[in-house]
Amino acid sequence: MTPTVWTFLIVCPLVFLAGFVDAVAGGGGVISLPAYLLAGLPPKLAMGTNKLANGCGTATSVLKYARSGKIAWDCALPAALGCLLGATGGSSLAIHLSDHVLKIIILAALPIAAIILVLVRHKTDGDEKQLPRAKTILYSFLIGLVLGVYDGLIGPGTGTFLTIAFSVILGIGLLKSSGCARTANLASNVASLVVFLINGDVLFSVGIPAICCSMLGNWLGARYAIHGGSKRIRLVMFFVLGLLFLKTILELLGVINF
Repeated sequence: MTPTVWTFLIVCPLVFLAGFVDAVAGGGGVISLPAYLLAGLPPKLAMGTNKLANGCGTATSVLKYARSGKIAWDCALPAALGCLLGATGGSSLAIHLSDHVLKIIILAALPIAAIILVLVRHKTDGDEKQLPRAKTILYSFLIGLVLGVYDGLIGPGTGTFLTIAFSVILGIGLLKSSGCARTANLASNVASLVVFLINGDVLFSVGIPAICCSMLGNWLGARYAIHGGSKRIRLVMFFVLGLLFLKTILELLGVINF
């Protein structure tokens, strides 16, 4: 495929926006993957190119969170390992389920996530109550494993669900939860990217400009979250959940097909 000017006019601004959203609350793939499809990339090429740009962008936000001390490594690293294992199993399971069933699962999960965001009092950096280290490591691994399965099975919104889970189950502030979620997501992105690269499903002529846009969006998004704290993260999370819900409804109705 030979990209045109229109390809970049569609992809670059939307990938930048996706990177910004992803760095704050996760769920940027809900914006970026449709951007590649709208630009005319075939599905597999779109997915591989998306993983390339998202992986580099996520690495940028992880670096920003890490330099600001907003990653709890006892949580992030076990969750990253769990995500890798879970995504592998989820991808295998996805073969046996129809798209319709997967979308029903998403519709069931989204309202639950929204209710948790509204009703649960999430910790802030000032009132975190840290679990014992062994429990933190175990629970983080299990969270990564379960949501890694979701990532391999369905995908969209994984970062948002990771952030909520870290905050609710581990009692970590939303800001550090977001940093841990980005780290876990980076692990699964890299694993997926390797598969796409091996199969030649990455369009570098579009992917390289997209990398620049994604990295800039992720850097600004992480900066926005770090300086704005939990309140800003909650707002963006509601935006992501609403966008994902709308997208899934439209797909089930046959209005859109991505």
